Amino acid sequence: MRERQLNSILSELNGSSADIQASAVISTDGLILTSLLPTTLDEDRVGAMAAAMLSLGERTSEEFGRGGLDQVLVKGVEGYILMASAGLNTLLTVVTKSTAKLGMIFFEVKIAADSIRKINIV
Repeated sequence: MRERQLNSILSELNGSSADIQASAVISTDGLILTSLLPTTLDEDRVGAMAAAMLSLGERTSEEFGRGGLDQVLVKGVEGYILMASAGLNTLLTVVTKSTAKLGMIFFEVKIAADSIRKINIV
């Protein structure tokens, strides 16, 4: 049932903007809980990289005195990868086009992350 709820949240998120190309809900230890990723991406690799980026982001945020980590944003030539906290031990990762309007993406990701948080994944 939880997986169905998470899939529904991701489907709604991906449908909220033509700029969102993929999304996944990942545990902080790198396990993909559910995803809407293209078949060209390896889920295990995506999960491991997201967990590593989260860990590095948390340490960086703490070291610079910025408090707890909320988001990590990676900008590539072809687009963005946004990772956002979605509750205890849960991370929402979104892949967008390079032309994405980030303000709208941040807003949609916040709504999705709040919905995931309510499911109470631990």
